[in-house]
Amino acid sequence: MKGPLFYSKILLFGEYGIIKDSKGLSIPYNFFNGALKTEENPSQEAIESNESLKRFVSYIKDIKAELVIFDIEKLTNDVEAGMYFDSSIPQGYGVGSSGALVAAIYDKYAHDKITVLENLTREKLLKLKMIFSEMESFFHGKSSGLDPLNSYLSIPILINSQDNIEATGIPAQQTDGKGAVFLLDSGIIGETAPMVRIFMENMKQEGFRSMLKDQFIKHTDACVDDFLKGDVKSLFKNTKQLSKVVLNHFKPMIPQQFHELWRKGIETNEYYLKLCGSGGGGYILGFTEDFDTAKQSLKDYKLEVVYNF
Repeated sequence: MKGPLFYSKILLFGEYGIIKDSKGLSIPYNFFNGALKTEENPSQEAIESNESLKRFVSYIKDIKAELVIFDIEKLTNDVEAGMYFDSSIPQGYGVGSSGALVAAIYDKYAHDKITVLENLTREKLLKLKMIFSEMESFFHGKSSGLDPLNSYLSIPILINSQDNIEATGIPAQQTDGKGAVFLLDSGIIGETAPMVRIFMENMKQEGFRSMLKDQFIKHTDACVDDFLKGDVKSLFKNTKQLSKVVLNHFKPMIPQQFHELWRKGIETNEYYLKLCGSGGGGYILGFTEDFDTAKQSLKDYKLEVVYNF
């Protein structure tokens, strides 16, 4: 048995900000994917995934019926029979490993599910986001539900505010373009929950709150608008400002050994780095107007191109 594939995602803009109603833009990233599977001779990884699914099943049994109803009997039987989530999506890398699993479970076991084939009104998108938020909270403590939403629908999602989201189109890539959005592998596994705790702690300080509103959210919103309009010149100007704000105010989320690299990008304008997801490790997102130059500057690191300008 093998279920349909669910892909990883990248939140291009909006990490942390969307908790406080900034805009956000999330795109599917088809490089990694996962599917529900059962097989005769499971590997050690499959056994561990199955154990984790058992815990997840007892958690989703308690989700309120007015939100979503699952075929718990079928799900329980399948998990007892050894079903696991076979995934190439790295965990703790900010590309939505738990989101893809949540999407796969909803797709297969939810009654009256909302599908990508119907007219996706704002109400339906919000309903899905609420269901996914509730489901994914099992993994992160508190989840926006956006990762599973992106993985489930496999289309770019524009977040205008917490209760205003829409499916969107993004400008076509310039395959021969010099500019790029890329992922830089930090080689460190990040954990979402501790990073979100640091953020919530910082939110208690008035200075941090006003920085978030006047700088972080302002530049994030501008980046989303620029990206969707295809205004590359303005996008890089705003991404540089965003990269600076993150370096100055989100230091705990940037692994220590990348502080210098981050600063160097801002000073040389060869690339600008930003958080991919909650930070603390995993991937770091990079933006550059000239990928060859950036690649030279970052030759000690593994880079993956996500989008070409």
